[in-house]
Amino acid sequence: MTIKDYLVVENNVVTNVVAWDGDTNTWQPPEGATMLVQDTTPARLWVLNEPQNDYVLAEIVGAGTIGFVWDGQILATTESKPELPPLTALDSILPEGETS
Repeated sequence: MTIKDYLVVENNVVTNVVAWDGDTNTWQPPEGATMLVQDTTPARLWVLNEPQNDYVLAEIVGAGTIGFVWDGQILATTESKPELPPLTALDSILPEGETS
């Protein structure tokens, strides 16, 4: 059997990530836990959408980790939307693509 990273989901929250081959004869997940293969499970997390100059939730397969919430179909980050750093006066007058 192949060892993969599994997300341990308890009470709809990822509580641990374990390297496991899926064989319950060698190890058993906590009672009542849902086990998800990390690299095939979709997750929503904040990414920078440069054209909009804003953070948006994007679905990325394999990006889930401890603390993410599971709704039965997709994981989601619990982190707040990141804030963009303030634009400096110099940044606003530089040619596009150049920064201070």
